[in-house]
Amino acid sequence: MARVEKLERLDLDKNRVHEPVRCTYTIFTQDNKRYIQIDTYGSTSRKHKGEKSQTIQFDQAAAIKLRQLLDQEFGS
Repeated sequence: MARVEKLERLDLDKNRVHEPVRCTYTIFTQDNKRYIQIDTYGSTSRKHKGEKSQTIQFDQAAAIKLRQLLDQEFGS
């Protein structure tokens, strides 16, 4: 699990497109702060198929930064 507070660009020498997996999201509030949580689930080739494999949480500031990056790279 991870809570994102800052996004930094890193250009890699090697990139590849991964296999599609199931992804869900949850919006919740804790201590008067709102969060979006994104969960991904194991691919069909994994030992434990369909099991939650990664959780990423964004607070409002990180979500706004992510939105700005998405608009910049993919258009509004």
